[in-house]
Amino acid sequence: MSSVQEVNPRVRGVRAPTSLQSLAARITEEITQGVKKPFQKVIDISSGDPQRAGMAPISFVRQVVAACLYPELLKEESLPLDVRQRAQELLGACGGSVGSYSKTSCGIPHVQKSVADFITRRDGGVRSHPEDIIFSSGSQKTLSLVLHLMASGEGKTQTGVLTPMPCPQTLPTLLDLSRVTLAPYQLIEGRGWAVDLDELRHALKTARGCCEPRAIYISNPGNPSGHVQDRKTIEEVIRFAAAEGLVLLAEEVYQDSVYGQDKEFISYKKVLFEMDKEYSENVELISFNSISNACTGECGLRGGYMEVINMDPAVNTYLRKMQATSSPPVLPQLALEVMVNPPSPGDVSYKTYTQEILHTQATLSQNAQRACEFLNDLPGMNCQPAMAGVFLYPRLHLPPQMIEEAKMLGVEADVLYCRRLLEEEGLCLGAGCENGQEDQNHHIRLCVLAPPATLEEILARLRSFHLRLLDRFP
Repeated sequence: MSSVQEVNPRVRGVRAPTSLQSLAARITEEITQGVKKPFQKVIDISSGDPQRAGMAPISFVRQVVAACLYPELLKEESLPLDVRQRAQELLGACGGSVGSYSKTSCGIPHVQKSVADFITRRDGGVRSHPEDIIFSSGSQKTLSLVLHLMASGEGKTQTGVLTPMPCPQTLPTLLDLSRVTLAPYQLIEGRGWAVDLDELRHALKTARGCCEPRAIYISNPGNPSGHVQDRKTIEEVIRFAAAEGLVLLAEEVYQDSVYGQDKEFISYKKVLFEMDKEYSENVELISFNSISNACTGECGLRGGYMEVINMDPAVNTYLRKMQATSSPPVLPQLALEVMVNPPSPGDVSYKTYTQEILHTQATLSQNAQRACEFLNDLPGMNCQPAMAGVFLYPRLHLPPQMIEEAKMLGVEADVLYCRRLLEEEGLCLGAGCENGQEDQNHHIRLCVLAPPATLEEILARLRSFHLRLLDRFP
């Protein structure tokens, strides 16, 4: 893969500093062995995993999945009736046992239909077709299928994908493994990490000297930026993709977690199909969603789907054949079905389900506001307010001495910051270089979907370390 610097010198390399995760694991092991630390446990908020951060799972999802795993529970009257009915229905759809393969290489037809119905409702009647839905073990796995299909060439003829900076932390590695060139375009931090059309044009022109751009990756709501694109921006991106012959790859996994005032999620598909036919019938779009999103939060089940729009039928067929060698796991599909088809008014579980979802959304919204205000009050740090998603992505204004020390140690300055924070306070954050950024800037990434008491402990540890650091480097 062509390096990021070769494509755009404004952007630093985005290799994931996996040593932070290894260090967190080592410190945790030392604590279990009785080694004294200034903290009792490591708090890991580097990933968008709400359950790792302490949030409870959604009861209805877990109850249905449990009954599908152990059908003897269908006899338990302690389980709500609608839970048992849903489990019985899903067991019938998957052949009577979650231990069986999916009925088709792309997934269980019943679940495909449920997802298509969900998308149709979400987009105000814009029709979705079950045959356009393909399941896999997480949205990144489905994306990798697409990337492997698109990958070709070497050097200046190698497939490139226009990629937002900052981008999802796993994306650079996924592009690398797929032998696809990462062609970066900068999001505008001063405008809340907005997509800028002039920047897209500049990034495309720059990339064409180093690779053959064939797609543009969009994260909406932004991961990790929390930015929510409005209709005007989405239309501009669609027109840009159409004019340049680019496939649109739309990651929309945080569509359930928009909390910014006067903000709403609008899918790329909905906007596309409300545009003129020259766009709605021709722009190639693949959108991705996952059960790892904020409200369902079942990251460990690894379930996701993609919807394939306006692609050549041969491409759709080929994607299905690529899945045929390893049919998608059954259990995540069942959890996906529950996510897109939750209890309805009048169902026994409706009240509890609604209360739990509203609690998650309220916690996320309040935490994001609280943490953003806190971070902006710290000297040497500023944070754009997030409008959706589970991350804040504040910018660090680090002392020059620390930047020089990082250079001497051969690490990025934000990695050094996170390493010291982990060693001194037991707080594991993500380093901004995982997500990509401009040369002179440094960022950290933290998940704010945690119980409020846990968030307060996180902020207290961060403040203690940050102020000590500034005292150390006056």
